[in-house]
Amino acid sequence: MIRLLSITLLVCMGLGCAARQQVEALQTGNVEPAVSPEPSPPEPAQRLTHRSVADPPPLAGLKPVLWVALADHLGDAAAAAPLNLRAFAGSLTLRDATGEQRSGSSFVITWRSVPLARPLPLARRIAGPYASFESADRIATRWRALGVAVEVAHPNEWEVWAPEGSPVPEGLAVRDWQGTVTSTVEPVLQTPEGGRTLQGPVSIEASDGLLWGGGRFQGPFRLQRDAYGSWTLVEQVPVERYLEGVVPHEIGAGSPMAALQAQTVLARTWALANSHRFSIDGYHLCSDTQCQVYSDPRHAGAAVREAIEATQGKLLSLNGKPISAVYHATNGGVMAAGAEAWAMQPTTYLRPKPDGDEGWSSRYSLPLQKRQAVHALLADRSGAYGKQHPRFRWGRTLSGPTLRQALGAAADPLVSPLQLKVLERGASGRVLALQISGSSDAAPVILKLDAIRRTLRTLPSTLFVLEPQGAERWWVVGGGFGHGAGLSQAGAIDLAWRGWSVERILSHYYPGTVYGSLSTPVQSP
Repeated sequence: MIRLLSITLLVCMGLGCAARQQVEALQTGNVEPAVSPEPSPPEPAQRLTHRSVADPPPLAGLKPVLWVALADHLGDAAAAAPLNLRAFAGSLTLRDATGEQRSGSSFVITWRSVPLARPLPLARRIAGPYASFESADRIATRWRALGVAVEVAHPNEWEVWAPEGSPVPEGLAVRDWQGTVTSTVEPVLQTPEGGRTLQGPVSIEASDGLLWGGGRFQGPFRLQRDAYGSWTLVEQVPVERYLEGVVPHEIGAGSPMAALQAQTVLARTWALANSHRFSIDGYHLCSDTQCQVYSDPRHAGAAVREAIEATQGKLLSLNGKPISAVYHATNGGVMAAGAEAWAMQPTTYLRPKPDGDEGWSSRYSLPLQKRQAVHALLADRSGAYGKQHPRFRWGRTLSGPTLRQALGAAADPLVSPLQLKVLERGASGRVLALQISGSSDAAPVILKLDAIRRTLRTLPSTLFVLEPQGAERWWVVGGGFGHGAGLSQAGAIDLAWRGWSVERILSHYYPGTVYGSLSTPVQSP
């Protein structure tokens, strides 16, 4: 009897008390054996959020290599333009994943749609779009805190993708999407014998460089898939060579040496700190203004190469990690906090502060949250750093038609005449929220942070005041070009001409950070 009870308890533990009662009945012979119930159908497998792409290699070691996109979303339409690859000199060698190899001075690659052997169902929960990676990345961080594996994507605008059914951070608006992929786009190499479909990834080596966008790029290169079903042309470029293609295009090769060195340190820091920006697509960085402008390295010149050599391996760091080394053209005389530019957590080193000499700083103490104070600053420039920049001060006209064109469908419910109103300013005087409303009770459109400039693209910055000029017409008086956080390139040039060192310039714009080499090799986030 004790043995029987022991067996019964084990069954109860494994199957539950209802199973125990059935076992007891069977063992005492009181009932007929029950027919086993039909097994429950298996839970459907969770659908993927996107087409899987291998991660780029980690940036490990003292001389990391960046994977930088020279062109993206290739082949993403039925009439996609061919990809023309031409050697700057010498020859190109192309090799696909099957090992097939071709050499020549140029190649033309077209695109064809190929049906999948088995349809691929996709589903995802989407937050966004966002005007910048920084804003999307902050949402991704909040979402990951819930244990959700999310990705920042850039199909057209910045979005955050999570698996279907994922829990959502409080207050975050999301939408659900699902679809089925039935075909794939494949590259076709045009040869004298006809088109030949290539198996990706495709490696491309250039003996004397690739001619791209009028410039010469050394490579090597890869043609690889992205998460959206299209393709990307990627250059694999060591960080120090990458800087040759960034620094002269960001600040100008003729800038004084301390400013060139400051820009070099920031470009290196920014690249390493942001190397996860396009991980969903299998590379690190882009080559346009969504990242840092990366163009022909031959434009570097002797002074830029000297600045790179003098600062080799040096970064700005905090707590042993590269900082978010954002910079811009000119701040109009006042630095912005990072959270005034993007939906990001405040940092200790991106602070609002007057950017000028002692007299300037004493005249414009922060916060500058009243219109009159901002207007007074914009009417002045004496003592401000970087005031020589052509967009240190500017004026623009906004009208009802231009607002409607910028807003697109979002403006349809708004009845004319439109009204424009600043709802909130940050400590630096920058507009944090701009309201566009109609004359009816339709909900107004509210643009916040970087979405203001991304939507109203004629505005160089968000440091401005509005001056009504009649019905549906406003004169916008502003200062600065860019988001205003971190280093002002015009300010750095001004300070370098005044004799400031690179260390002093960087400390001025990023207080509390450490300038120098990291004690351990850099690793990608």
